Amino acid sequence: MAGLSIFFPAYNDSGTIASLVITAIRTARRLTPDYEVIVVNDGSADATPEILDELGRLYPEVRIVTHETNRGYGGALRTGFQTASRELVFYTDGDAQYDPSEVETLWRQMGEDVDLVSGYKISRSDPLHRIVIGRVYHHIVKLMFGLQVRDVDCDFRLMRRSIFERVQLEKDSGVICLEMMKKIQDAGFRIAEAPVHHYHRAYGKSQFFNFARLWRTAIDVFKLWYALVIRREHVMPGLKTGPAAGGLKTRPTAPAGPKTRPTAAGLKTRATTAGDDHR
Repeated sequence: MAGLSIFFPAYNDSGTIASLVITAIRTARRLTPDYEVIVVNDGSADATPEILDELGRLYPEVRIVTHETNRGYGGALRTGFQTASRELVFYTDGDAQYDPSEVETLWRQMGEDVDLVSGYKISRSDPLHRIVIGRVYHHIVKLMFGLQVRDVDCDFRLMRRSIFERVQLEKDSGVICLEMMKKIQDAGFRIAEAPVHHYHRAYGKSQFFNFARLWRTAIDVFKLWYALVIRREHVMPGLKTGPAAGGLKTRPTAPAGPKTRPTAAGLKTRATTAGDDHR
């Protein structure tokens, strides 16, 4: 049975991260005996570090990776992927807007003919301005980058770790999800999709939606479009993509049921010790 790494990027998520980690442990135990749960503390300034210390002391399967300073959402994701050691890797955010127990839905879709299962939100539980901005962003980038997934910004994904033998992520900002899905699609990996629930933010506030950050995101998106669509810098010479390489396989599933609620260099890792661009 395949091993599973679950990881959470966390930035000032002291009100939610403990319940997410415990839920992830309980869920992983049902799926496979070979699992680990990783939390990437991206320079949190609240009580997140102390809570993670206690979780690491209580649960041997929990690994804590600490960024001494905030590296941004993309930086936290890249650290999580670099730290994960099992064959399959699942990640979602540390703010509890997704329920990690729903990884079971993705797990059922991960057959031998699938490399990545990407969640898509059944409905978005956010303030109206975030819903509007999110939909506009989604439609623009889907058109710009030729993406075939229905929800590029749903941070709820299960994938094979071997993907990153061919796909290299570089962004530190929130556009890393766009970078990741474009590169994975263009490399010809097979993608399935599954519906997941999205919940109101119960603690803290988004670090992503303010005008200054939106302006920086627009610049990042344009630079990424130029690099990946115009220059196609990520496509290695001789690399076949598209139908010749097996193509992109997307397989949406039926709607979900009723709601129920190698370590990177320079990182500080603390496994089982007692001891800004997030969304």
